[in-house]
Parts: sequence; C-alpha cells; structure tokens
Amino acid sequence: MRHEAFWLTANDSTQLYVNHWFSEQSPRAIIMVAHGMAEHSLRYARFAQTLSEQGVEVYALDQRGHGLSAVEAALGHFADERGWEAVVDDLCCLNHYIRLKHAHIPIFLLGHGMGSFIALAYLMQHSCSMQGAILSGSNYFKFSLRYRGAIALARFERWRLGRQGRSNLLNKVAFYPYQRGIKKRSTHWDWLTRDSTQVTAYMKDPLCGFNCTTQLWLDLLSGLKKIMSVKSMMQIDNELPLLVLGGEADPIHRGYRLIDLANALRESGNRAVDIRLYPDARHEVLQEINHAEVTADILHWIKAALANQRTVIVQAVPSD
Repeated sequence: MRHEAFWLTANDSTQLYVNHWFSEQSPRAIIMVAHGMAEHSLRYARFAQTLSEQGVEVYALDQRGHGLSAVEAALGHFADERGWEAVVDDLCCLNHYIRLKHAHIPIFLLGHGMGSFIALAYLMQHSCSMQGAILSGSNYFKFSLRYRGAIALARFERWRLGRQGRSNLLNKVAFYPYQRGIKKRSTHWDWLTRDSTQVTAYMKDPLCGFNCTTQLWLDLLSGLKKIMSVKSMMQIDNELPLLVLGGEADPIHRGYRLIDLANALRESGNRAVDIRLYPDARHEVLQEINHAEVTADILHWIKAALANQRTVIVQAVPSD
C-alpha cells in the first residue's frame, strides 16, 4: 500500500491534515472521505487500502477540531465563529487540491455520521463537482419539540461554559440513548460496531471519543436545520448518484430513519438514490464484522456510477 500524509491550507489558513492512499495504477476514481464526530481519518485506512488496490484512490482529511488538524486545546472545536461553514468550505479546498492533481479523474464523496451531514451541505452547493456521493451512518431529522429543546440546551451550556467549554450534560443527552440502544453491551461504545477489537481500539485512541465543545454542538444543530428539508435537498443535482448505507441495528437511525433520508432525497427530485441496510450491523459499517461485504458493495456501486460519466464542473475555492 502506498500512502502519504500532507498538510492542506484551508481558506482561513487553518492547517488540515490529509491522508492519501495511492493506487498502483492510474486511478479510475477518487474518493474524498469526511469522517464522523470524535474520530479521525486514519481510522479509514483498511477501507482505503482495499479501494486503492482496486484502482480507487482515497483522500481523507482530519476535519478541523479532529485528529492531527486539532491542536490539543482545540480538539472537538470547529471555530468560535462560522464553524459549520468552515468545515463545508474545507471540503471545497480538498476537492480543488485533488482536481489540480487529477484533472480528469471522477471524484466521489463519502461522509460518515457527522461527516454525512457536512457532505450533504457540500453537495447542496457543489454537487456539480462530484461523480457520486455515499452517506454512511447518517440520519433524518424532523424539527420537533425535541430538536428545539436540544438547541436551547446547547445555547444554555455555551452561555454557562463558553464557546470552547465541554458539557458533560450535552454529551450524556446526545450519546446515552445510543448506549442504551444496545441491550447486551460491555462498554459505552458498543453501539459503534459488533467488532470488539475495533471498539477497544477506539477506546484506546486518544483522538477518539472526546467531548466536543458547546460551540461545535451548536454548529452541528444549526447545520442540520439548513440541510434536512426536502426544499434544501432540491439544490443537489437530481442526477447525482447517491448511496445511503448503514446498519439496521444502528441506534442513531434504527434503520427506518435512514430509509426516511433516502425517501426525502427522492422526494427532492433525485432519480439515482440507492440504499443498503445491513442486518444486525451497528453505526460504523466500515468497522463492522462484515466490513468486507460493505466495501465490496461500495466498489460495485462506484463501478455502476462510473458507467454513466457526468459532466463535472470545476468549482471555485470559497473566499473570505
């Protein structure tokens, strides 16, 4: 496996750490990875190696506030201001970097968990730059009283603790239902995957499982409000191939809300939405005991998406 890591300068001069897995031959496609909350891009190494062996190169950045892109004090923090816009713009910068290196290679976007929401926001602005997109471990939210309560709590905790404060209460409200969703659990993180080796690795990783700041929670909740309506989804090119995938036993969406997301995308006018649900699998399907099956399905889907070459418009990098 050929691998390199480099620093990418974001639009606001933030330094972003990027992992790049090479293909031995000229790549037939490239995937950009937007990882989930409280993890980092190197966790996708096994997935990336398999894809690169099949001629699909992978670029995965540590999103701001995560992995090596975060200085220790800022772990779990996007920015004091405009954090949501910043993480979306970071994908623009990565796309621009890749396009300069590979002018004519089709580019796909894979977003997992929190990264799937950032990916959706990116697609609403720049779907013309993509050959297709994969949304893993995502969710579909309706803005009910529960949502309004969550954003009110996040605002209160930010007032109480500051923008870079860490709220144990917010963390518990967010994650306890997921923990409780796994009946026979040995750890608080068993909801991630049935693979105990991966759970242990996650728990031992100092760059995983941390509390995010009150401001990041507000950034995320505010971002969700911008992207979850069918009207917002209409901004995505209705011919862009989309793959929605996840585990049926994922306590975040419990299967049916992932179906709701796929249906909302179809209702918005998209004619190329596929969905894959894996029985008994949990949140991180790429770290699951059946990860080889999931990866093979993704490769098969990419091959099908490449059969219909799209006209890709090179995007401009956002400016201040």
